[in-house]
Amino acid sequence: MKTALVILAEGFEELEVVAPIDLLRRAGVKVTVAALAETIHVTGRNSLTVHADSPLSAVGERLFDLLIIPGGPGVKLLRADPRIKTLVLAHHEANRWLGAICAAPTVLQDAGLLEGRRYTAHFSVDNELPAILGSERTVADGRLLTARGAGTAIDFGLLLVEKLVSVQAARDVAHSIGA
Repeated sequence: MKTALVILAEGFEELEVVAPIDLLRRAGVKVTVAALAETIHVTGRNSLTVHADSPLSAVGERLFDLLIIPGGPGVKLLRADPRIKTLVLAHHEANRWLGAICAAPTVLQDAGLLEGRRYTAHFSVDNELPAILGSERTVADGRLLTARGAGTAIDFGLLLVEKLVSVQAARDVAHSIGA
């Protein structure tokens, strides 16, 4: 069974978390939701509180087939926590999939992973990421998967399913939700 880790920081963008988790689970992926802080209840930018499976500290150094970094104002907390850069680099070095949406590609930039790569992100970070492919809803460059923002959360989730599981699984999930 394929595995994915989603990291939640206070102020995460709800659609960018819920849609990919839902679509991955429909495709049979075991998704672990980890809270950046030591609590398992994390509140997003629009006051929706999500119950994480565990705090990130309980995940330890375990690697997953896919690491997902959601956007929203919580990205600043992810960028400030040195564990995140370490986790991103460990997954990259192990040739695992990395997914980042909205402002989260800045986390990949901080880890030195965007140089010479194709990616998209939310226009709010274009001053930090001048090579954003702003007209693209999602971009896949090797094992780096990015999406523009909350409005592309379903596209992003289906891209994650396609790359992690299969094209057919993504088609099946898309059909099941009427996409």
